[in-house]
Amino acid sequence: MPLTAAAAGSLLIVFLPFLLSLAGQAPMPKMLCFVSSLLALLLSVEPYGAVMPWATGMIIAVVSILERFRSSYSI
Repeated sequence: MPLTAAAAGSLLIVFLPFLLSLAGQAPMPKMLCFVSSLLALLLSVEPYGAVMPWATGMIIAVVSILERFRSSYSI
């Protein structure tokens, strides 16, 4: 069964926290975002089941990226 464009797009959205966390420096946010993305993928079978793990992963990823910017551009 081939992967359709809609399925590929939904996988990209679900794994977006993990992909964003790859821009950070520390390994712990990468692992946490990967786990939250997997949890969001598993819970996405129910309506709105993936919202909380996805939002948590996005918060972790954004904080990781902001911390990288803060540490690299400090005066």
